[in-house]
Amino acid sequence: MKLFYGEIAHQQVTINDDEQQHIVKVLRMKEGEEIHVTDGKGKLAFGKLIIEGKKASIEVAEIKENLPVFNPRLHIAIAPTKNIDRIEFFVEKAVEMGISEISIIVTEKTERKNINIEKIRKQAIAASKQSLRFYFPAINDAVKLPDFLKSIDPENTYVAHCHENLERIDLKNIPSMEQVTFLIGPEGDFSEKEISFLAENKIKAVSLGNQRLRTETAGVFVAAWNYYNMI
Repeated sequence: MKLFYGEIAHQQVTINDDEQQHIVKVLRMKEGEEIHVTDGKGKLAFGKLIIEGKKASIEVAEIKENLPVFNPRLHIAIAPTKNIDRIEFFVEKAVEMGISEISIIVTEKTERKNINIEKIRKQAIAASKQSLRFYFPAINDAVKLPDFLKSIDPENTYVAHCHENLERIDLKNIPSMEQVTFLIGPEGDFSEKEISFLAENKIKAVSLGNQRLRTETAGVFVAAWNYYNMI
């Protein structure tokens, strides 16, 4: 399947401008080839490619709507690493494994303050197409940890930290639920003050195992755990 991104509304399909350039200039696809277009919101159009100069469009044969969503829905709130390539690696792999939402959180020990969210969103779209996802994950703007907590339900939210002297739930003992949120800290972990603040807000602590994982590794690990639960 050749999957591209575009707008689908009222049986009308418009391929994204960047996608059109990719089709014509990079892939050099031929008119009449079969293509699929998704809006990233659960719709999928199928048809034949039409090439008009540098423009590409689709002769629609069928549109499918309300395709199945991934369940359970996973939301990871992760602190950005100093080397942004590591977060971009996490985003790509987590998207491939069906994550529903990613938030960037700024913590006390966060060194990188400036994040190119638009670049990360484009990477999420690319990973979604590569893995044939018809629902693209939400990529939220960076927000400070206290502000993030205002937007979530503590009942289904967990924080992964490395403070072994504090009580933590084993990951495999988390009950099954339709939606779950995980908080993952920066290099150097959450501060003790932040962990106390999270506990006061009824956020439960979770252990990811005996090894100390890097920020992006912890994110990928949680995404893989959730992916396994989808099967």
